[in-house]
Amino acid sequence: MNKIICIANQKGGVGKTTTAINLASSLAAAEKKTLLIDGDSQGNATSGMGMTNNGTNLYHALIGKVPLEDTIHPTAVPNLDIITANQDLIGVEVEFIQVNEREKRLRYLLKTLKAPYDFIIIDCPPSLGIMTINALVAAEFLIVPLQCEYFALEGLGALLNTVRLVKAKLNPELTLGGILLTMFDSRNLLSHSVTEEVKRHFGNKVFKTIIPRNVRLSESPSHGLPIILYDIKSRGATAYMALAQEIIEGGL
Repeated sequence: MNKIICIANQKGGVGKTTTAINLASSLAAAEKKTLLIDGDSQGNATSGMGMTNNGTNLYHALIGKVPLEDTIHPTAVPNLDIITANQDLIGVEVEFIQVNEREKRLRYLLKTLKAPYDFIIIDCPPSLGIMTINALVAAEFLIVPLQCEYFALEGLGALLNTVRLVKAKLNPELTLGGILLTMFDSRNLLSHSVTEEVKRHFGNKVFKTIIPRNVRLSESPSHGLPIILYDIKSRGATAYMALAQEIIEGGL
């Protein structure tokens, strides 16, 4: 049975797509068959994996034009496939207004998958719109990337409230898998104080693995490569491989 994890936070620039790409790649490197779904109309997970935005993608499956299986593409990472996205996905917000059970479309589609995956990772847009709700309804676990900066906790209450509503009305199986601290700078006292504050609030829901601020990690998307292919010796690669191992061993 696959484990479906969505990566969500309505704040932009916190490392959602970086986490989706590199967690999926690290799970695949650990010999776990993994599917990465780009659920953001910006298509950053798609381009960050070196894939094109042309052809059939998530939008076409959501509107029923093609089966979901037809939108799956292999990547340069063994054991990792991707469902791509582009600006067409913006249309879902408008086209689904009158659609019954529009929040469950992705969930229904994932149930049609014939190919077995150990993990399905869904990258969400920086909003609490219809695509993020679809991801939360489809997922078993939510990972929230949280930047180690002053406004880290701002807006988190709205996301967790949305999670509570989704859990109560649409997906009782949804669980907060963990808070992932990202862009940690060990030289910055603020990073340490934010880390302590988040751990005080969320306790064991905070992953032990902390993602550092790392130049190589920032560069890798512009080369269309996950960090394990761009620079496996970098601190960013080491951190995401540790996160993958923490998730595998923790039974997430």
